[in-house]
Amino acid sequence: MTIEVNRSSWQVTLDVWRAMFLREIVSRISADRLGWVWLLIEPVLHIVLFVAIRQLMGRVRFIPGAEFVPWFVVGMMGFFLFRQAITRSMGAINGNKALFAYRQVQPLDAVLVRCFIEGLLKTLVLLLIVGGATVLEYHILPHDLLGVILIWGFIWLLGTSIGIVLSVLNTVMPETEKVVGLIMLPLYFLSGVMVPIQFLPHALHPYLLLNPITHGIESLRHQFFEHYQTIAGIDLMYMGQWTLCCFFLGLLLHLRYRIRLIAK
Repeated sequence: MTIEVNRSSWQVTLDVWRAMFLREIVSRISADRLGWVWLLIEPVLHIVLFVAIRQLMGRVRFIPGAEFVPWFVVGMMGFFLFRQAITRSMGAINGNKALFAYRQVQPLDAVLVRCFIEGLLKTLVLLLIVGGATVLEYHILPHDLLGVILIWGFIWLLGTSIGIVLSVLNTVMPETEKVVGLIMLPLYFLSGVMVPIQFLPHALHPYLLLNPITHGIESLRHQFFEHYQTIAGIDLMYMGQWTLCCFFLGLLLHLRYRIRLIAK
């Protein structure tokens, strides 16, 4: 006697995501013994490095409305969340080719699961750093917790939507990963992570504001620090437009190149 179990497409999708989530977590643990430690070491090294640089740059020792170290930590973690969602998603399709033999598993599932894992891990790292900084008597506890959660999720969505687009481009054109790697370093500095945008020439502000992650980082800092003043022109709607456009463009690319994405 056979028992037929009728599952909705949504239930099947959730089961696929759950299985891929467990697979990715186990893969991260077994592939690199230092992978989990590096999640915390990397931001700590950045903090130590730029705090040391700050001592040589008296001009940025004081940030209006915030202390330098908490200000830098918040911006750095926001950028890392954005960056990791992009870079990890680019290898998601090639890293899960064998699973596409099952018709329930789609390339987009692999990208979304990886982005979710990166968002989860970066959230845990942020909590650890905020806790450690608080113990060291740095004022880094968020002024508006709900606002921080919303902006943090917004930054993750932006990185995920761009990652969906780049996951297709990197599979079709493997050179994409190298180009993105070259872009990330200057983007790190141009997003106002290390040097406040307020201290840069006003003539550059309109061009810097074309970068959507700048809006996310500045908004995140505004939610953390009660008296922090962002520059004129910070607009979450602009960031949202980028997110929606990239998300739907990514979906269209996944449909257009579906056969090439699942081909071995």
